[in-house]
Amino acid sequence: MASTAARPSGVPQEDLESFQAHLSKSTRILALLGAGLSASSGLPTFRGAGGLWRTHDAMQLATPEAFARDPGLVWQFYNYRRHMALKAKPNPAHYALAELARKKEDFMTLSQNVDGLSPRAKHPEDKLKLLHGSLFDVKCSDFFCNYTESNNYTDPIVPALAIPTDESDPTTSDALQRRELDISNENVSLPELDYRHLPKCPKCKRGLLRPGVVWFGEMLPTNVIEDIDNWMTKNKKIDLIMVIGTSAKVYPAAGYVDRARVKGAKVAIINMDSNDVPAGGLRKGDWFFEGDAAQIMPEILKNVIGEIKNTPDAAEGA
Repeated sequence: MASTAARPSGVPQEDLESFQAHLSKSTRILALLGAGLSASSGLPTFRGAGGLWRTHDAMQLATPEAFARDPGLVWQFYNYRRHMALKAKPNPAHYALAELARKKEDFMTLSQNVDGLSPRAKHPEDKLKLLHGSLFDVKCSDFFCNYTESNNYTDPIVPALAIPTDESDPTTSDALQRRELDISNENVSLPELDYRHLPKCPKCKRGLLRPGVVWFGEMLPTNVIEDIDNWMTKNKKIDLIMVIGTSAKVYPAAGYVDRARVKGAKVAIINMDSNDVPAGGLRKGDWFFEGDAAQIMPEILKNVIGEIKNTPDAAEGA
């Protein structure tokens, strides 16, 4: 296993040289992205220190049952996340990966992120698979309606969901108590935010729109999983899998690392936490680059992508 001791740049010279030599000759590459990729863009990881989930019970907000019970509360939480993600901008790691996708023909990126930053960095759409959907996709919650909409950057999505001027999260326990709500009572409605004020489906006129993300208890998108499986099951070797900003300990993410190894891939981990390694661990010849992906990715990919210059993202002003 490569050393985790780092120069101020974050990348040990010996590891940099061996990784870049392997990258140069690699033809089939897989990247697995997690929330740590977006940390430098100002978005907290949900399970990290200070993450949004520290002030919320995910099982009360990120499930179909929660949306059926209190769509106003769920939409406030997701509208807040949309707002904060739109304020953030893709960082150099997003741009570096997007450029690598353009340079390497047989390259696939699997993202667990829903923040929209990779698409806004112009990552080629056919080489980016969003495992958990996107905050900026919406779909009808009515069982009999198939309406979906992609890249909806309207902020707020409806006027009633406007974020407070101090940009505080309106769904924390403290915020709810300040509004004198009894959150244990399922029959309590949010003031001025009942069913009538939430985003409606323009197609069926019956159902509410819901965030186009995968909630707990839901299946991952079938078309995305099929695309990934088709790519991975080709009768070809996989040369490299990069695991960026995620521990990859939870399936299906952990499974993709294992499957890539079976196809011959070496593993490169880029993470802030040296203890965050995939479930299968690291092996001789793998790399662990400890630090901020926004600093590390442009450096370790430079021999293939050249210097990265950030460009205005597609969603600015949207």
